[in-house]
Amino acid sequence: MKRLACIFAIISTLSACDHADRSRFPTAASPLGLSRVVLYRNGVGYFERQGEIDGNLLKIRVRKDQINDLLKSLTIVDRKTGQAVSVSMPLDPDTWARAALGTLGPGNGSLAELLDRLRGTEVELDTVLGEMEGRVVIVEAIQEEPDPTMAAPRGNAKGSGAVLGYDHKVTIMSGQEMSVVRLSKIKSVKLKDGDLAMQFHRRLDATAGEGMFQQVEIAIRLDNAASHDLVVSYVVEAPIWKPTYRVVLPKDGKGEALLQAWAVVDNTSGEDWREVQLSLTAGEPLAFRYDLHTPREVYRQDLTSMGTQRRGRVAMGETTFDEADEDVPADEPESELADAKEMERGGLGKSGYGRGGGAFPSSAAAPSPKPAPPGRYKAEKKKDAYGRTASTRDARNYGVYGGDDGDASLREQQMTLDNLRRSTRARTRAATAAGLTRFDLQNPVTVPDGNSTMVAIVNQSVKGEQAFLFNPGGSGTGFEQNPYRAVRFSNTTPFVLEPGPISIYSGGSFVGEGLSDRVGTKTSVTVPFAVEPGIMVTRKQSRMPHELKLVKIVRGILQVDRFTRVKTTWEVQSQTMNEGYKVLIKHPHYGTDFKLKDRPNDTEDLPNAYLVPVSVPPGQKKASIELVEQSPIRTQVAIMDRETLPMLERAMIAGNLDAADKAKLEPIIAKRQEAAKLIEAISAKRRLQRQLNVQMEEARKNLAVLKEMKDANAKRMAAERARKLEDWTKEHDTLGREIIDMEPKVTQIQIELSDMLQNLTIE
Repeated sequence: MKRLACIFAIISTLSACDHADRSRFPTAASPLGLSRVVLYRNGVGYFERQGEIDGNLLKIRVRKDQINDLLKSLTIVDRKTGQAVSVSMPLDPDTWARAALGTLGPGNGSLAELLDRLRGTEVELDTVLGEMEGRVVIVEAIQEEPDPTMAAPRGNAKGSGAVLGYDHKVTIMSGQEMSVVRLSKIKSVKLKDGDLAMQFHRRLDATAGEGMFQQVEIAIRLDNAASHDLVVSYVVEAPIWKPTYRVVLPKDGKGEALLQAWAVVDNTSGEDWREVQLSLTAGEPLAFRYDLHTPREVYRQDLTSMGTQRRGRVAMGETTFDEADEDVPADEPESELADAKEMERGGLGKSGYGRGGGAFPSSAAAPSPKPAPPGRYKAEKKKDAYGRTASTRDARNYGVYGGDDGDASLREQQMTLDNLRRSTRARTRAATAAGLTRFDLQNPVTVPDGNSTMVAIVNQSVKGEQAFLFNPGGSGTGFEQNPYRAVRFSNTTPFVLEPGPISIYSGGSFVGEGLSDRVGTKTSVTVPFAVEPGIMVTRKQSRMPHELKLVKIVRGILQVDRFTRVKTTWEVQSQTMNEGYKVLIKHPHYGTDFKLKDRPNDTEDLPNAYLVPVSVPPGQKKASIELVEQSPIRTQVAIMDRETLPMLERAMIAGNLDAADKAKLEPIIAKRQEAAKLIEAISAKRRLQRQLNVQMEEARKNLAVLKEMKDANAKRMAAERARKLEDWTKEHDTLGREIIDMEPKVTQIQIELSDMLQNLTIE
């Protein structure tokens, strides 16, 4: 609590200084006009300014929170020379936080750390022992030291103070005297340096999210004193643009559909965007923060003492008893530079053209839109902030302007495919840069500061259809077995459609809405927009026996793929539909290494699933489809394994072996079949032996009981059991001899097969 009081005391003391202006400033202000804005989906925006200046000094005022992004991306080109000019940016330490103020970052530092970083600073401390004034020398952590100023607790020896768990000692120096005080005894701290106090205020403003909007001036010195025609560009933080879509379903459920795409653009830059060329980029470029403005020092080892502290060590001489030898001579001491291409202004790549008012995509937020034709609306007309005249009934706040059909009736204003196409004017050029798709709006756009606008970027007919889509788990609570109604369309536009909401229209009205993932150009998408309770989908799944497939035979080693198989049966059923229908089943992969054995026609691949169609013919209510997934494991098997013979027989009739390979395999298969017959005969005889063993054991037990009995009937039964036991014993011995005779034949065939396979190679 005392430390918290100290912090509040510091803030209270600093409040005596003048507060910096906390009003909002533009991201960057300069004599150059803003000409181009490119917004991305990763939280940054590319800004381009153009204009002429006299002299060799260009000043740009930049918001504090944007200065690092600007320094990281700033480019300056003189269009008269076509060459980049040099840039110098003096950094005034009094206009930015010192390293000591870094402790004020959110979640960082403490009062002790702050004071320690202010070593050498004049402070005035108000403590419980009185006022102290001087320069901060050092702040030391102390632990388990008694405080002599506190009374001893009961039971302690006289004069012993209370033990504190953790504290700090602050040493200050005034003149030639050093004074020490515990941090817990300090009630307030006053900074004698007013400039430093101002820096605290600025850093606190930035931490509170207010002072970040203040500006820092950067001076850019150009090559010579003549006039310059400059293009200045930079990337700073900006809100992402947000897409939204409209899809009008075809009348007959399949055919021509209308796709409209709009972009919601937010201007929070602090300045109006007047008549700028606006581009919207789709993709995932990387962007990050990096502090380039704050001076940073790197610790270097001090080696000064290396030249003064070198001392020789005195050592005792070593004496030997041998005579010294006479006349012993004494010992004698590329890079490669990448040329950066200037980004083309006005769009890259091929243009796409749609059906809605000329060139394919474009901005509907034209800077000077024509007002609605007379007679279309009877609403009052007003002038906006830019002097534009527009009906209060039009959508100028969203950048949307109607077509030229001024005499359209109320019926023609319904949400039909043709009416929606005519009502939107989209003129946008598709551009591609480093793998990113960019929407270059062909008409200049005006977006006031602190406002949002909607601009039309796509207005084009596409191939589409209405379908049913079943996801595992159904369509929600209570609809676990029901599919969705969905719209399927192909993105035949040259643009990548970013994730966003899609409103679906059919029959002149709204029928539902969905959400799309990222849709690349020339790809298809299926978007659910309503639940269909009239169709029920069920699934049954079971594991199937393993299957072997011969891959190759190399020098007697059979390499095979052992398949683990899973069968899934999907069934769709409807009680009301008689005209026939199709349900798209989203069948998830059983495992990462499982593949469909037999792929149904028109099956599509999704990232972690298949999209399998199940068609119900007209006049029928239900249909089903079986999907078999299998996972191969490459392994080796011996020629005498039980599964080898069926695998070789399948390989002979599979049709992918030539005549020469079949000729090589035929004698091998014949030998293997002969061995199989012998092995089966031996197995049958062994089974009969096991059965005889059971009967013989039971007969022995019965015979032992009958021998204990004295009546004539028991003797007769004992004699009968003895005869059967003898017959069974003879039969058991005969089977044993036959097995002994057959086993060497199997071994001989196995040796022959091994010799036949030794030099055999079949792919």
